[in-house]
Amino acid sequence: MEQSEQELLDALSDRFGIIQEYEDNLGNRQRTSPETKRAILQAMGVSVLTGEELRREVTALDAAVWQRVCDPVLVVTVGGPARTWAIRLPVQRDAEASVRVTWEVRDESGVLRRSGEEGPGLAPGEEAVIEGCRHVRFDLPVPGDLPMGYYNLEARGRTPSRALEGSLRLILAPPYCFVPDRFLQGDGIWGLSLQLYALRSARNWGVGDFGDLAELLEWVGSELGAGIIGLSPLHALKNRRPYHISPYSPDSRLYLNGLYLHVERIPEFQESAAAQRMVEEPDFQARLRAVRASEQVDYDGIWAMKQEVLHALFATFLERHLIEGEGAVQPRTERGRAFERYREEGGHRLELFALFQALAEDLHRTHPPSWVWWEWPECYRHPSSPEVEVFRTTHGRQILFHQYVQWVAEEQLGHVVDRARALGLPVGLYLDFALGSERSGSDAWMFQDQLSLEANTGAPPDAFTPAGQNWGLPPANPHRLREDGYRMFVELVQRALQYGGALRIDHVMSLFRLFWIPRGLPASAGAYVSYPAEDLLGIVALESMRHRSVVIGEDLGTVPASIRDRLAVARVLSYRVLYFERLADGTWTPPAAFPAQALAVVNTADLPTLAGYWSGRDIHVRAELDVLPTEQAREWSWEQRGRDKVNLLRALRAEGLLPQVWTEEAALSRPLSPELCEAVHAFLAQTPCWIVLAALDDVLGEEAQANVPGTIDQYANWSHKLGLSLGELRKEPRLQRVAALMRALRPITRAQHRSR
Repeated sequence: MEQSEQELLDALSDRFGIIQEYEDNLGNRQRTSPETKRAILQAMGVSVLTGEELRREVTALDAAVWQRVCDPVLVVTVGGPARTWAIRLPVQRDAEASVRVTWEVRDESGVLRRSGEEGPGLAPGEEAVIEGCRHVRFDLPVPGDLPMGYYNLEARGRTPSRALEGSLRLILAPPYCFVPDRFLQGDGIWGLSLQLYALRSARNWGVGDFGDLAELLEWVGSELGAGIIGLSPLHALKNRRPYHISPYSPDSRLYLNGLYLHVERIPEFQESAAAQRMVEEPDFQARLRAVRASEQVDYDGIWAMKQEVLHALFATFLERHLIEGEGAVQPRTERGRAFERYREEGGHRLELFALFQALAEDLHRTHPPSWVWWEWPECYRHPSSPEVEVFRTTHGRQILFHQYVQWVAEEQLGHVVDRARALGLPVGLYLDFALGSERSGSDAWMFQDQLSLEANTGAPPDAFTPAGQNWGLPPANPHRLREDGYRMFVELVQRALQYGGALRIDHVMSLFRLFWIPRGLPASAGAYVSYPAEDLLGIVALESMRHRSVVIGEDLGTVPASIRDRLAVARVLSYRVLYFERLADGTWTPPAAFPAQALAVVNTADLPTLAGYWSGRDIHVRAELDVLPTEQAREWSWEQRGRDKVNLLRALRAEGLLPQVWTEEAALSRPLSPELCEAVHAFLAQTPCWIVLAALDDVLGEEAQANVPGTIDQYANWSHKLGLSLGELRKEPRLQRVAALMRALRPITRAQHRSR
């Protein structure tokens, strides 16, 4: 019986992971409309305008499964139940018994690790007739005794009438992520979290940099006794206001933001008289004084200054360390050879990133309206076009410059990581991995075949955001991810884990499901799309073990208990924010009730600082920005904040932490005191959570929050600097006192570090 158009649409939606209905945070069931299904399928590249198109797509999908000799990828848990891999062959009826299969398994280096031959006499499995030809699936055991890693399985199937070849990407993953022994033994650690750009120093160029980070680490690790420093994403940005400064909407998640370079520490600065003269010029010094004195980071101005000097340093590097020939360069010194090794290891992806940056610069000069790559001349919109190849061969020095910038940035961050290890920090750097990259960036250009650029990610409407949220980031197409053997995801995770001792995955639910919003439609018209969570979790666990890096999953918001349970089994730490840790009656969760396998913080960059929360500055700001548009909403916010503050004082008193001078009446009238700030951090430090972070903003009593969600240029997002410089921080008694209480409650010793 022929399926109706609606049945075909539903079937196709199921095949592509579009979830038919979901439960919102009020407990209501929300069904996905046919219009939304069609729009999401179209964003995935599926033709669904007519019933005939739907029928063709379903037929093509059914055929593709059987016409492909092997599946594209198989993720297997090492030590888990025995698994099989499948080979599908066209076989005439009654000829199955004569089928033979030979196979080879090679590792990432191409080394042959296993081989074998199966048959005749293989047991046939499922079968299907595709375009008049009978296809049969044969299931064979996955080779045993292989260590975790990535493998390529090449198979050749022979039937009486023909021979076919296929390949399968085999990924052998551990059952869970890396966790230091000290955590499993119940010993937690503490650390500081901060926005790197917000650091002030007498010598930086108006933005915190890797030199400031190195100085802070030296002091915090050796004198304050912290075991971890937490940072927002360091991903590459365009560094242009107002749309290109959010670390959570990066140009690329594969590479670093050159804005964080400590320019004078780049070795070529000492070799470049031209760069030194440039920096010493009165006009340049005046610009430096201005950006240092500013209360906010001048992204455009600072990045322009750094690029000027970086070009001079690159010219010196070329002159002293490389030999330029026709279409290529050769190293002439050991430093030049180190750069060439970096380029070789970075391979095609690094070259594409640098090529994109060079193209963007060149096309913006010649086509000024071309701020985004889909507005470029059509011939440059795909990295594999002949015109892009011509550009690559004719703009080699420009491309080399962007590779150089990444190289020196990775050098400087790598030195910080090495120093953290030398100091004996149990974890070291805790980095953040954004949910996605903006569609105008290099990742979207490079991975446009893996991304659905006609959709955005976001969140459905709820009580706090009645219109829903649209984050403007294009989602990865789960179908294409799998078809390509998860190569994009693997590459992103590998790059994210290469520096940190810990990695926080923003919106970790995206490993399971992601809310898609077709472009041009409101968030209320979106729907959830499921992802191959077991496969993606396996890859995260594999890379976590390889890099010996802890993984934290940002699991805020409405997260089904089943997802949190699965993450816990995978040893992904939960992310617990004090502001949200409440019992059913609205009172604060006591420390003992926090989970051990977690990282605890007071707040996040999207929430008010502790001092701002206490004073209600965030309510004032949201009212001024019309985020709280009605007087009723503002009054309710003030009333709720008062209740929350009183309940927090009661929670502190129950733990014996409340300073005696504080009463419930004081909660409504007095500003946050250093003593109360210490009590709040002691409250978190007494939880069993493996990691507790104190935000530098909170310890210093800063009121301005880093980011107000839902705003772009109405608020100075990602721009506020700390009130104190690094030199002043060393003498700051508030920081010393918080560090002392944290050390007392969460001591760290070198012996414990070695247990890692």
